[in-house]
This record gives sequence, structure tokens and C-alpha cells, in this order.
Amino acid sequence: MWDDAFPSFLIGLREGLEGGLIVSILVATLVRAGAKSRLPQVWTGVLAAVALAMSFGAVLTFTAASLSATAQEAFGGALSVVAVAFVTAMVFWMRRSARSLSGEIKEKVADALGMGAGVLILTSFLAVGREGLETALFLWTTARAAGESAGPLTGAGIGLVLAAGLCWGLYRRVLKINLTKFFTATGAVLIVIAAGVLGYGLRDLQEGGALPGKVAYAVDLGGTVDAGSWYSTLVQGVFNLTPTMTWLQVLGYAGYLAVVMTLFVRGIRATKPVSATKPVSATKPVPATAPTGTTAAALPEAARGAGAESGPQAAAGSGTRAAAGAEAPDGSPVGAAAEAGPAAAVAAEDRDRAAAGPHARTATAATTATATGTPAGSRAGTPAVSRAGTPAVSRAETPAMSQAGTPAVSQAEMPTVSGTVTPAASHAETPVASGADDSSGGDGVGGVRAEGADPARRQDRGVRETPAEPHAQAAVARRRRPAWVVPVAVVAVPAVVAGLVVALGRPKPAGAQTVAVSETECGKGFTAPRPGRQTFQMQNTGSKTSEVYLIDPATNAVYGEIEGLAPGTTRDLVATVAGGSYAWRCVPTGGTAVTSKAVRVGGGAGATAVVPVSEQDLATPLKEYKQYVERGLATLVAQTGRLNADIQGGDLDAARADWLTAHRTYSSLGAAYGTFEDFDKKINGRPDGLPGGVDDKDFTGFHRIEYGLWHGQSADRLKAAAQQLDDDAAGLRKAFPAQAFDPGDLPLRAHEILENTLQFELTGQTDQGSGTELATADANLAGTSELLTVLKPLLTSRAPHLLPTLDADTVRLRKLLDAAHQGNAWTPVNRLDAITRARLDGATGQLLEDLAPVPDLLEIRKSA
Repeated sequence: MWDDAFPSFLIGLREGLEGGLIVSILVATLVRAGAKSRLPQVWTGVLAAVALAMSFGAVLTFTAASLSATAQEAFGGALSVVAVAFVTAMVFWMRRSARSLSGEIKEKVADALGMGAGVLILTSFLAVGREGLETALFLWTTARAAGESAGPLTGAGIGLVLAAGLCWGLYRRVLKINLTKFFTATGAVLIVIAAGVLGYGLRDLQEGGALPGKVAYAVDLGGTVDAGSWYSTLVQGVFNLTPTMTWLQVLGYAGYLAVVMTLFVRGIRATKPVSATKPVSATKPVPATAPTGTTAAALPEAARGAGAESGPQAAAGSGTRAAAGAEAPDGSPVGAAAEAGPAAAVAAEDRDRAAAGPHARTATAATTATATGTPAGSRAGTPAVSRAGTPAVSRAETPAMSQAGTPAVSQAEMPTVSGTVTPAASHAETPVASGADDSSGGDGVGGVRAEGADPARRQDRGVRETPAEPHAQAAVARRRRPAWVVPVAVVAVPAVVAGLVVALGRPKPAGAQTVAVSETECGKGFTAPRPGRQTFQMQNTGSKTSEVYLIDPATNAVYGEIEGLAPGTTRDLVATVAGGSYAWRCVPTGGTAVTSKAVRVGGGAGATAVVPVSEQDLATPLKEYKQYVERGLATLVAQTGRLNADIQGGDLDAARADWLTAHRTYSSLGAAYGTFEDFDKKINGRPDGLPGGVDDKDFTGFHRIEYGLWHGQSADRLKAAAQQLDDDAAGLRKAFPAQAFDPGDLPLRAHEILENTLQFELTGQTDQGSGTELATADANLAGTSELLTVLKPLLTSRAPHLLPTLDADTVRLRKLLDAAHQGNAWTPVNRLDAITRARLDGATGQLLEDLAPVPDLLEIRKSA
């Protein structure tokens, strides 16, 4: 689980920190602007973004679940590629935009403050929503690659919680992090992880049939690398590198990593520190010439500061640059993007404006005035008063003048009604006083509080409220909604939309078609279904039990089946339908197969069908396997004879060696267990369930002799058991040719032999003292390999990709077993170290999982 958690932890930490920084900057900007009452609007937008991300994840999950297996592979592969594109763009965008992030967000918030609550909600929603969608998509992709959701979700949760803690520390200025280095380091790691996700996505596209080359392997280390080991699991979970990879996977992984990492590193090296503005002499005057030839008043350089050096535009932007992460002369980062956090970013802009002084603002006004012919003393015709000793002039005390010379009231002086602002001069035309004498306590932007926010203070300044203001405020109060309405709506809307998408996108449940079957008519009421996962209600209207199959009439391949549909009963048949031909085939008990008229379904291929197997198809494999068993029984009789001779002669050391040889021979005939009838219990029975246990008279065969040989019993006590084993082996050899051998047992035993091995041998339950359970497991593996050899022609035509996988699994397990013995000495299971035992269990379990489709692929079907 934890190996799958790391990629999600990293994406949760990084995306959470990006989104958290954005929210912190939004909050800090509003707090500094004295607009704390607008904070709920920010949180409403954030809540809407989170709801959208969760709804998006739900749509991905439930939409994929309704697709066919092949379509799921293609869908997941396509989204993996999209997720890689998003992560790559995010890494490069953050590296490029980190320094200007604070300034950009502050500008958007400043615009939103004057445009109503909806705009501020939308601003925070858009700022955080992108991070949420990226996170949801990447989490869905990594969870699908891991095959489980617990690890990825746990890792993402830890990353998000840690990101929230870091953002709180940055906002409160109790924590300092070099965010430039943080985003650079995590960006490099994410590129490596994204390369693995891309490789996994390409493999899914190959499995889904969208891309070729799914059996063209560039790397196949399945025989040498234990896929169940801790290091292999860790590498697969973090980097999505598997022991077996196709050429397309390798080329996609290596190509992406080489190109993207090169561009990323080159971009880091190309980034140079921004040098600080070099101070100049405070006595050098700079003339400003208006288009009409008017010369602006000369201003000292020191008074203008950094913002006035390039005119009004530079003065206006200096605070933004400082807050966005400009660097000091020594190259050390300064501002929110690199050190102290979003609150410091806003404060940095305030300090920059204050440092520029009133003369900088005067210079801006002077430059503006020259363009219109107005004296440069101030924009309103009133000289700006410096911080040196004269009280600052507030916006409410001196009426501003428009460019045309007409008095105009600034936005801060007039009341705001229903989200609109009374006509006023622009902010650029209003004289701004220094923050030194501001009584707001530093809460206003740039040290100045908007005077229109407090009616009492407006009256102190001599400003009157317009007659319409009380009526407008009363109207607003009457129209005010409850505080919970908007938050509930922004959560409910994405959830409802997601629910509708899932509900409308999923196929209709059972009952879309009712299909009647009988001895004489099959598929009555069947019409061309829609592509996708469909449920058919199969109703037997005849008098005989029938086998019902949905087939491809051209190849007889089976898409779905119902066995034993009794008369008068109705059962559901679920099948995935894609482009192709479909028909029903009904086989009544003791009757002749009846096939319906074929229908054609449009669309692309994608449904998986199984070519049916008949008894005749299994006749040749069965004949070959019976010959193998007969040869094995002949060998067994000779070996049990030697074992009997050893015990009769009192040579117990030789008996122990010959016992192991004979028992391995018998264990390699596992597929014939079902045909050995009572001989199997006599030859290989265990004492479990016997009243007398190991001393019970019915405890005979190999395990009875094993118990005596390894528990110090004398040869005399074992002579009867040895003679009986020799007689039973000879009796089995004589009876076997006449015993019934069901052909359907062959594909079933291919899975059941090793299933018993995992349950009994690898747990030590069958051991009676010899400690040779692994030798028995090795013999079981040999029997399974022989079965796959005789079934190979049938499997090759039905699942050509399966045999190479099974061969690799077999080689891996055999190497682990070979390492557990030296000559005839085998390591007992209970003496294996934990790692070796886990590897054995993992390799056996993997082989069993890959063998699972064999019985279904080679099941005898009457539709054949």
C-alpha cells in the first residue's frame, strides 16, 4: 500500500501547496484591504472548487466502471496520457509564474472587490479549481495503475494535510520555505513519476487495442526479477516500471524523460536573478515633457524612489514586483514567492509604496498632468503634502479633479449600492496621501483606508450621504439571502451534475430486452442492442432445460452464457456489446441446438468473446496427457518397489532417499487425481480426520511411511505399510487405462494443482516429518507445466499473449524452489526466512492469477 502512496503524496503536497498559497494570498489581500467581510466569498469559491474536483473524480470512477474491460483499458490509458500532459504543464507553469503569482492574484482581487460578491467567488473558484481538477485526474490515474485506492488516497490525504500546515505557517510568518527550490525539486521528481504514468498509459492503450505492439516486449525480466518482492513492488508503485515492458512503453518512458527533463533543467539554468535598481543622485532633476511641449516639474531621484523612476507605470507596478518575489542585490529571494508567505507579499507591496513617498505619487500625477496641460502639483490641483511634518491630506478632505478640470468624487468617497459605484474619477486621478499619518492602523491597502467604508468618518470629513443611500441599503437588506444558501448551492450543483452524468452515461439496467427461448425457437424478441454493457432477461418458454449462449454467428465465439435455464424461469445474462454480429444459440437437454437470426450492431470492436471448445477439441490433448500419466505410473511402480525392498531389508537411510524420489513422481501426476478414485486416498492420504490420527489403521501410503521414517520407527513397524504402498501403486497402474478421464478436467487441473500447493504444501500442512514440502511443490509445478504443454495449441489460438506470461511465471517460481534445496536436502517451509517465504507465496499467487482464465477459455461448451 505504502509503495503506491508516494506518488499521490507528492502530488497532494505540491498541488495542495499551490492551491493553499493562492488561497493565502487571496485572504491576505482582503485582510490588508480592510475587507474581512468578503472572506466568506473566498471560502465559497474554494468550496465550489473542491466540490468540482470531487465530482470530477466520481464521474471518472463510475464512468469507467460501466465500460467493457477493453474499453476500460483504452479509457484509462487515454486519461493517463492527459494526466501526464497536465502535470507537465503544471510543473513548467509554476516554475515560470511563481515570482509573479502574488501580483497577478492581487490585481484580480482588486478588480473583484469593486464588482460584487459573484466576481470574488468566481476569482477564488478559478484560482483553486484548476489545481483540484489536476489532483483528481492524477489520483484517479495512480489509483488505477496501483490496482487499489487505499494507498493513493492515503498518500494524497497526508500530502494535502501537510500542505495545509505549511500554508498556515507561511501565512502566520512562523515558517520560512524557499519555495523556488521546493517547486524545482518536486518538479524534477514529478517528471520522473509522470514518465512512469505515461508508460503505464501506453500499455493500457495497447491492451485496449488502440495502439499496436502489445506482445512486442523490449524488457522481459519476469524470470529473473521477483515481481512480489518488496523492492520490485516499490519500484512498480513509485515509478511504474515493471519487469515486463513493451517497446512502446520503453520508448515513451525514455523519450519523455529525456526531452522534458532536459527542458526543465535548461530552464532552471537559464533563470537569472533580477538585480536591484541602482540608486542615483538625489539632486539630479529629470524633466518630463508633455506632448504639447509643457515641461513637468523636476523631481529628486531619491524622492521618486523605485516606482517613479520609469514614470507612473513603474510606480504603480513596483509593489507588485516586490511582493511577487523580486531579488535583492545579493541574489537572495525576497517576497511571498520565496520566503515569508502571502501575508508578507501583501505587506511588501505596502512597504514599497510607502518607501516611494508622496513625491513618487506626485511625480505620477505630474506626468499625467503634462498630458492634459494641468499643472503637476497634484492631480486635483492640490499639492501633495509630504510625510515630513505636514498632516497628510486624505481622499475625503480634498475633492479630486477629473482630467477635464471638473471636480469628481473618488470611489472611496461615495457609497456603494447593490454592487454599483457612483460616478467618480478613476483611482489614478485621485491624490493619495502618505500612510504615515493614517489612523487605520495599517489595515488599508498602502496604509490608507477607504473612507467610504465608514459613514461616521465620512461625516467627520464633511462628506454627505446621497439621499438615495438609505433606501438602497434597505432594499439590499430586504433582498439579503441566508448565509448558507450560496455555499450549499456551490456544493450541490457539481454533485447533481456529476450524478446526472453518471446516471445518463451508464447503460440501462436489466429489462431492456426480454428474450424467449425454447426447444424450437431461440431469441424471440431479440433486436439489435446498443453498444455497451447490456443485460438481457432470458425466459425459457419451453419444456426442457436449456443452455443459452450469446454468440458471434461467424466464429461461434461466445459473449455470454447461461447454463441450465429451467423451464418457466427467467434469468439475467449480462454481456458487453460492441460493433459486430450477434445471435442467440439455445441447446435444450437431449435436443438439437437452435440459433436465432443474427443482428448487426454498429460501432468499433471492443467486446471480448471466447471461442468455444468441444470435447473433440480436447481429445488430442487428453490422449497425450494419458500417455504421460501411464509413463509416470510405470516409473512409480519401479520406485515404490525399491522403497519396499529398502524397508524389508532394514536399510532406512536408503528408504528415506527412495521415498522422496517416489513421492515426487506421484505428485507430478496431479491432473489425474480425479481419475485415480480410491487409489489416491490409499497412496497419498493424510491422517487428518481419522479417529486414531497417525496410529489409525486406515492411515496408509506415502505419508504413513514418511511419519515412521522421520519419527524413529523401526523397519519392522513399516514393512506392512511399505508392502501395501507397492501393491496399491501396481493396482493403480493396472486400473488406470480403464478409468474414466473427463476431458474437462484438463483445463480445471491447470489451476487446481497449484491452488492445492499454495494451500497445503507452502503452509506445511502436509508435512509428516521429512520437511520436503518444497520438493512436492516442485513436482506439482512440473505436472502443471506438462498440462500447459498439451493445452498449448488450444491456448495459442485463443489467448496468444497468455502463454509467454505463464512461461515467465513458471520460470520465476522454479528458480525460487531450486534455491531452497541442495541435492536431495530441501529446506523445510517453517525454516524459510520471512522474505523468501513471501517471495514463494507471491510467485505462486501470481502464477495462479495468470492461470485463472485457462478453465474459462477451454471450458467445453455445447454451442461449439
